[in-house]
Amino acid sequence: MNLNLTDKVVIITGGSKGIGAGCVEAFAAEGAIPVIVGRSPEVGKELIAKCGKGLVIEAELTSEEACKNAIEVTLANYGRLDGIVHNAGVNDGVSLSNSPSDFLASLQKNIFHVFALTHFALEALKKSKGFIINISSKVANTGQGSASGYAASKGAMNALTREWALDLAKFSIRVNTIVPAEVMTPMYENWLNTLENPELTKKQIESRIPFESRMTTSQEMADMVVFIASDRSSHTTGQLLYPDGGYVHLDRSYGAVEKE
Repeated sequence: MNLNLTDKVVIITGGSKGIGAGCVEAFAAEGAIPVIVGRSPEVGKELIAKCGKGLVIEAELTSEEACKNAIEVTLANYGRLDGIVHNAGVNDGVSLSNSPSDFLASLQKNIFHVFALTHFALEALKKSKGFIINISSKVANTGQGSASGYAASKGAMNALTREWALDLAKFSIRVNTIVPAEVMTPMYENWLNTLENPELTKKQIESRIPFESRMTTSQEMADMVVFIASDRSSHTTGQLLYPDGGYVHLDRSYGAVEKE
């Protein structure tokens, strides 16, 4: 299936690791030009070298100037921008017990750059009739506990998906969100390894995923992102899509193992 992504220039924030890295590889495999924006530039450069094309822009995305610069550098190098995948973010554990300033800092880390990058990219996206894809989180739907900043940010991302899809429809810019639930990434694995019994915890989590009792892979996430970015999804906008094995919308008690 030809997805018509050849030579399309796509920014992927936080594209050096995990879901973002999967997206970078998937876009490159379809002939697109991935631009990684975020921290970990050396890791990003290794990934771009592996892909054979693309660019890495080091940026601290809490900075408005850094967001503006990332768009300007992309346009200076390629003369166009066809899409943005807003993947960067961190579940930082900011809860109600944290201070209001901690909460504000969490919003700055997780939602500010989504608005800022899109704002500075808007004229280029109008020219290309491009796309915006947000990577949200199940936490916006299910809650998690001790995640007020992250949950608020991802809930805002879901709301902006609908707002921007409506606002930008007249420019033929499509806006959609992919909502991961339990995805095995290096960050997730690191978290598991901090626990007393990582294998038991993993087993318990997987038992609550209705479809095949397994976690979603980064590749499966990336495949969904690339398909939604492509012309094969040319009339899809304003959607929140859940490649999660039924975790959010099906009864998670079905088949769940008892805690040992």
